[in-house]
Amino acid sequence: MSNPPLARTLLAVSSADVSVSIVIPTLNERHALEQALGCTQANGVERIVVDAGSADGTAEAARELKAERVLESAAGRARQMDQGYRAATGDVILFLHADTRLDSDWLEAVRRALSDPRVAGGAFALRFVSQRPLYRFIEFGARLRTRLGGLPYGDQALFVRRSVLDAQDGIPWVPIFEDLDLARRIRACGRLLLLPQPAWTSSRRYEANGVLRTWIRNTLALLAYLLKLDRERVAAWYRRRPER
Repeated sequence: MSNPPLARTLLAVSSADVSVSIVIPTLNERHALEQALGCTQANGVERIVVDAGSADGTAEAARELKAERVLESAAGRARQMDQGYRAATGDVILFLHADTRLDSDWLEAVRRALSDPRVAGGAFALRFVSQRPLYRFIEFGARLRTRLGGLPYGDQALFVRRSVLDAQDGIPWVPIFEDLDLARRIRACGRLLLLPQPAWTSSRRYEANGVLRTWIRNTLALLAYLLKLDRERVAAWYRRRPER
């Protein structure tokens, strides 16, 4: 299916030399931040940490680790993502979780993907650092969700052409599902490409709350999104999960 005229305009920038801004929303991520900043350090890459009032010195650590910009934000990942996008100077915005790292060929992969003007954005393949077999099942489910449903999660390092966000006036504040909304906006303007390169993600939240329990909770939350249930209520339910 061909893109509509607006989408063709938005996707006009397709050079392999596009500049990239990394936006990393944080809240008490001091110890995880070093790998996220370290793996994305490269020529032509701007790294922006948007901190939501961490109590563990995350913002100070970001400055020590030479992030190009460190911003303060109200709580809420959607707000942090939007603030980071508005401060960014890159042609492409890549949203990276603080506990996720990318392999050394990530920048080449993004630029190669966007050399196709039909591609509006994309995501990486979910991979957990843990070697437990159960995580391979979760990774398989993520591949199906992304390839069949076009809905990658934020821990897959979503990236998008800046022109797409400019045309839609940034990222609206929502209490939950900001990553799924972004994926749908990308698809509304062109192709969303799933890269084979991995986004290596920590399994700490699964381990803290129980792997199977967390997977079930995430699956129910996705169903709530697809059924368009009230997001405030879904967010309140989702964040009640007990810490172990």
